[in-house]
Formats: sequence, C-alpha cells, structure tokens
Amino acid sequence: MASSSSPPHSSMTPVLKEGECRNWARLPSKLTSSILRRLDPIDILENAQKVCTSWRGVCKDPAMWLKIDMRNLGKLSYNDRHKHVAMCRHAVDRSQGGLVEIGIWFIGTDSLLNYIAYSSSNLRSLNLAMCSTITSEGLTEALVKLPLLEELEVSYCSLSAESLKVVGRSCPNLKTLKLNREVLQRFVYVSDDDALAIAETMPRLSHLQLFGNKLTYTGLTAILDNCPDLEHVDLRQCLNVTFIWGLEERCTERIKVFRRPYDSTDDYPYNVTVIHMETPKDPYHHFSSDSDYSDC
Repeated sequence: MASSSSPPHSSMTPVLKEGECRNWARLPSKLTSSILRRLDPIDILENAQKVCTSWRGVCKDPAMWLKIDMRNLGKLSYNDRHKHVAMCRHAVDRSQGGLVEIGIWFIGTDSLLNYIAYSSSNLRSLNLAMCSTITSEGLTEALVKLPLLEELEVSYCSLSAESLKVVGRSCPNLKTLKLNREVLQRFVYVSDDDALAIAETMPRLSHLQLFGNKLTYTGLTAILDNCPDLEHVDLRQCLNVTFIWGLEERCTERIKVFRRPYDSTDDYPYNVTVIHMETPKDPYHHFSSDSDYSDC
C-alpha cells in the first residue's frame, strides 16, 4: 500500500524525476492555445509569441484572435496610445476577417474603428468605452459596415441620437445595447431623443443599459411599447424618470432584471460620479406646488 504521504496520481500522468523540467514547447497546440488565450493581446504580442517557435506558431493562428480585449489599459502616454493602436490593428489583421468580438477602452479613434469595421464584417460584439477621440460621425460610418452586430456598448463616447437611429437601421440583429453617459444633476438636462431613437429602430433588444441617460417617463414608455423582447433593463442614475401611472409596475411585471435609477452602482464597471438620493415616496412630488408652473 502506498504511503499516506505520497500524493495520488493517475497511472497515465507522467511523473517528473527529481531535477527534471517539463518542456512547455512540447505541449499539444490546443492546450497551448487554451493557456495563451488567457493573456491579453499586448502580452501575447510583446512576450508570449517570442518564447519559442511553437508558441509563435500558435500565436499566429487566426483562431487565437476571434476575440480581442483591449480594455483596462488605464491612462496612457501619447506614445503608448499610438503603440497600442498599432497592436490593435495587428491583432485585427491576425484574425484574417474572423473577428467576432472586440473591446476597446481609451485608445479608440475614428480611423481605428473604421479599420476594424472594414476588416471584420462578421463582428458580433463591439465594446467602446472612454474613447474621447471617436466622433459620432466616425462611429456611425463604421457601424453601418457591421450588419451582423448583436451587442454594442458605447460608454462615455460621442454618439448622437440621429446616429443612433442609423445604427439601429444598419444593425437589425442588435439584441444588447449599453449606452452610458455622464451623470448630470436632475433636470439640468432632459431629453428623450436617445430613447425615442431606440424605440423606433431597435425592436429586437433584449438587454438595455442606459446609465446616466436623460430620458423621462415618455421615453421609457416608448421603449417598452416598441421593444417587446426586453428582459434586462438598467436605468441607474437616469434621474429624470418618474414612475407614475403604473410605469414601475409595468416594468417589474414584464422585465426579468430591472435596475432602478437609485439602485446601487457597486457592480458598475466604470469609476464615475453618481448621485445618491432616496426614491421619493410621492411620485408627483415634482409638481406639488403652484411655483412649478408658469406662463413660460
């Protein structure tokens, strides 16, 4: 009987002798690929592919580049931004047109986005966040080239309501939309333009996140009327929504996961300023005094 101190192992598991090292270069390519996919594209291009010939071969396989994650880069210097943009282009090239999912934070530009769209017509998921140099026109120009797109996130980037309509008409398969904007104080700015554009052109949505949007009762009602497949709706920090005339009951009865304007933001992925306030008990509190009305 084996000693209780001896670790159990299968008879098929190779046992290394004392002082012997495993040759990682001889791992099966599928296993190597599975390991390397856990690295971000920058680590692969700058380090992993330089380890040995076999790893370089795996890193050049187009199947390695079906998903590209250029997020969580943090603040970059001017030179680093250009380097990461070049790496992103190179990663897109390696996919050889097979790219299905990409996420980009900070480094996005109109030029890069159009390069991705031109090279990746099969793209299904696009995540853009904090790309201040992307214009609404540039984003629209790229998205019209992606008719198969199913998931779109545009967080803290420029996208006008008119462009949103073009996107909705150009991407008929869109099922997930995350359109997150900067939070402003209540009633500083009120607009249902985004909501009405969504209601008009995106009937197949099942997941919708509008963090910090300026929509009101009217915009939310239009979305509910025209997007019958909605299952998840996130309205956190949408401070102008007033739940009157049964609107909250309609949301909670129909939508599986419903996040209200003042729900916790602890799981929100971006570090933004939020406004904390208890939901008023009186849904008509905004119109409770004569001073709320004027000839204007």
